[in-house]
Amino acid sequence: MSDGPGGWPGSDRQHENEEAQGHRVITGQVWQSGTSPLQAPARPYEGYIVGPYPYGSSDGAGLGPYPYGSPDGAGLGPYRYGSPDGTGLGPSPYPAPAPYPAPAPAPTSAPTAAPTPAPAPVPVAVPVPKAGPVYEPGQDRGEAHDTGRGGHSTSVRPRWVRPGRFRRAVRLLTALLCVLALTGAGTYAWAEVRLDRSVDLGGIADRPSRGKGTNYLIVGSDGRDGLSEQARKELHTGTAGGSRTDSMMLLHTGAHGTTMVSLPRDSWVTIPSYVDPDTGKSHRAAKNKLNAAYSLGGPRMLVRTVELNTGLRVDHYAEIGFGGFVGVVDAVGGVDMCVDRDIKDPKSGLDLKKGCHNLTGTQALAFVRQRHQEADGDLGRSRNQRAFLSALARKAATPGVVLDPFRTYPALSAGLETLVVDEDMELPTLFSLFQAMRSVSGGTGRQLNIPVAGAAAGSALKWDDAKAKKLFAELRNDRPVSIEEDG
Repeated sequence: MSDGPGGWPGSDRQHENEEAQGHRVITGQVWQSGTSPLQAPARPYEGYIVGPYPYGSSDGAGLGPYPYGSPDGAGLGPYRYGSPDGTGLGPSPYPAPAPYPAPAPAPTSAPTAAPTPAPAPVPVAVPVPKAGPVYEPGQDRGEAHDTGRGGHSTSVRPRWVRPGRFRRAVRLLTALLCVLALTGAGTYAWAEVRLDRSVDLGGIADRPSRGKGTNYLIVGSDGRDGLSEQARKELHTGTAGGSRTDSMMLLHTGAHGTTMVSLPRDSWVTIPSYVDPDTGKSHRAAKNKLNAAYSLGGPRMLVRTVELNTGLRVDHYAEIGFGGFVGVVDAVGGVDMCVDRDIKDPKSGLDLKKGCHNLTGTQALAFVRQRHQEADGDLGRSRNQRAFLSALARKAATPGVVLDPFRTYPALSAGLETLVVDEDMELPTLFSLFQAMRSVSGGTGRQLNIPVAGAAAGSALKWDDAKAKKLFAELRNDRPVSIEEDG
């Protein structure tokens, strides 16, 4: 059947006899899309002659020249491959197929049907292009990004848009808070190491029972240790050795706010019995000025004396020296104070005119120490000390100091240099003490002197026993203070 692999039967000879045949032969089956193909014939056929009327003769008889047989179906005709005897004549390999019926003639009476309109085109969804390319800072416009597969894609990164003011402010605030958090953590660790917790209150015997609220004993000492000769001259501290208390205050915090009570250094009180650590000699309880207790036995003896004469248990102790006080005031940029008269005191070195001033560290130390220019002597000095400490706490808490590391760190460093506290004083507790002092200056607390009845021996001050006992009972039970300050 085939002249060669992959070829149709007689394809070469067909080309050779193309001129003689005068027609092309089409083989295969044809059907419309969507319909099943024609049933394959029972036997293959080689095709038919394509002419004006492919299915029959021009007269409609259905007869025509078939290549493989005569019209009468005798099966005789030109055999393509010749007869066995080489005459070229022989029976057709297949009987002649039945002729196809001629198409019916077109009706003449019926009007010609209008051609079927072409179907409407189906709309095709066209993808909407995205917004134009956006570029990041530093990227060339139109720069294509390597896809990583050996070429460049046509996509580009979204364009960098400058954030608005609000977003920039939020980012700046976040960064600032992070810096403050990290700085605060470092500062906390540094202060924790530097804080001097050398006062042991737990070893004191015969202490009063705990009351309600918290009691702090705040002490300003006049120790000259660590001060140079030039500093002693400038601060007018004198040349005496050792340490004494220049100011003492009880600070009570509780449910009814904060109360700050000044304990004048010249108060005539009972010093409890003690043993002299230098000589080993025992001393019985005796009357003396309050500041003598510190000279005799340091902070522990002072705490014992305060507890014995007030009946209040001291929960925490905080002491700062001359040098630390001056350094803190200078570090925060000075403290504003107003005086109602001209003050000039050669002993302390204070020289102020009537009016308001921003006191430096040296001026502030002279202000809280001088008493000879006060009509009430030691009581007047106690009032100045309370007023100044409250103003200092208020100034140290302002944003200009808290948020400025060039002021905060020097202030902390100067304070920690001479600050001495009890063993149980933690940094949060110390901060609570500072907040309590600040609240007094803000008007939410009370400031007063211990009630006094007059002078005792020499320049000593005798307490008013009845009023003092009432005041200490109110503090011990954390009740509102009803005592008013005289003068």
